[in-house]
Amino acid sequence: MPGTSSHITADADNFKSVARALTVVENDLNGAADLLKNLKFDKDTPVIGITGPPGAGKSTLVNDLLERLTATGSKVAVLAIDPTSPFNFGSLLGDRIRMAAHFNHPGVFIRSLATRGSLGGLSAKTIEMTDVLRSAGFDYILIETVGVGQSEIEIAGLADITLVVLVPEGGDEIQTIKSGLMEIADAFVVNKADRDGADIFANNLQKMVQQKGADVPVFKTIASENKGIDEVIAFISSVSSHQNARKELLLAEKAWKLIQQRRMAGIDKAALRNSIAEALAKPGFNLYSFVEEWPAE
Repeated sequence: MPGTSSHITADADNFKSVARALTVVENDLNGAADLLKNLKFDKDTPVIGITGPPGAGKSTLVNDLLERLTATGSKVAVLAIDPTSPFNFGSLLGDRIRMAAHFNHPGVFIRSLATRGSLGGLSAKTIEMTDVLRSAGFDYILIETVGVGQSEIEIAGLADITLVVLVPEGGDEIQTIKSGLMEIADAFVVNKADRDGADIFANNLQKMVQQKGADVPVFKTIASENKGIDEVIAFISSVSSHQNARKELLLAEKAWKLIQQRRMAGIDKAALRNSIAEALAKPGFNLYSFVEEWPAE
């Protein structure tokens, strides 16, 4: 199939072929399996995960990172992960408006991807599409996730470095961090640091990190004013050491997601819903009995 070559280049003239290959993989079109099995990785491209609660300014931060990275001649790919509605199975957010200035930049490739029901904002398709981009030879790949509480930790299975973006009012997020987010954060970014309480919030984060004995920096940024970004960029440049230390963890998590997808491939969610509707109409419905017996032969 044209445009589904197993080796894709990241030249601006070939962005259309990159987009076609991503479409083939995302939708399991003919040639998708062969494309993935024949991907070649000629470059050690760092994958940067950017996660955090809605409203933290992740898209604005990504916009600033794009501006700085492309200024040095780097080619950057962005996967913006949108939440999927459990009711209409559609993407709710669409393309990020704040990235609009970079849509036509010759060094920037932006793709929006629905989560397809994955609660952590990631799916096996995210992994596959990220590997297509890695094969394309980009200098950096940024993955922006929606961030939905503790399930944000799923990004640990994908990113070489994970930036957790919070805001000074994020008292609730502190509890989330204590519940497990600390284990996957390579750095915290306190965005909108011009707001009241930013210094206290950042200091509390730093104390928490020190108590855990972790080497996790805390950065303060004002992404809307492009402030504090240089420190984040400098940290990202150290990605290779993180990447090597976590290689087995990353690959195991990726394999888990891919195997999970393969095993679940034959389950039709719409058919499952219909079966539930039929079972509910009968007396004595029990969800666990239903699951054990489904699908009915």
